[in-house]
Amino acid sequence: MLGWGLFFHPDLIRSTSLNDKMEGYSFFSYEIAEALHLSEKEKQILYECVLKIQAELQENIDVHSQTIIVSTIELLLNYCTRFYGRQFITRKSTNNAVVVQIEKILKEYFKRSEITETGLPTVKYLAEQVHLSPSYLSDLLKKETGKNTQDHIHFYLIEAAKNMLLSTNKSVGEIAYSLGFEYPQYFNKLFKQKTGKTPIEFRSMS
Repeated sequence: MLGWGLFFHPDLIRSTSLNDKMEGYSFFSYEIAEALHLSEKEKQILYECVLKIQAELQENIDVHSQTIIVSTIELLLNYCTRFYGRQFITRKSTNNAVVVQIEKILKEYFKRSEITETGLPTVKYLAEQVHLSPSYLSDLLKKETGKNTQDHIHFYLIEAAKNMLLSTNKSVGEIAYSLGFEYPQYFNKLFKQKTGKTPIEFRSMS
């Protein structure tokens, strides 16, 4: 099977705006099984970007060469972002199943008594449960629900905290510890960030 690769030295983009955008292309962290599936038309679009870069490299170098090459690389990456967005849409039924699975895992996780030993669930842990890379899972959830993996973890965490605040006489510190927090201050900060109230205020107003 024929193919092509695009390799360039980091210094090519280091002083450009593309350098600051590279972390935003989350597909670089995807696994092989999460590769981009392209139509023939999409393949041609990306290939034309490569041909433009190749043609520019064969020209005499001038003050515009780097700008044109870098902007074409950025164009190629932006097309990849668009095509991945399309891929998430065309796999909607599969993606919905993943969302349901993640919600089920989180509900069960926060019911466990051993959470004090296991700690809070991580993005990596959830990704492993559904056999996806952390970046792909977060992008999938963001597309389907508007919230990334960390947002989902925090939602179920706060719901569990609310239940404990209203149904038990445990102190805020005890609740924080039982939910996997080593430091209650972090729990208090997160709770207020997500609800607009401190745990004590929420308990007294409910």
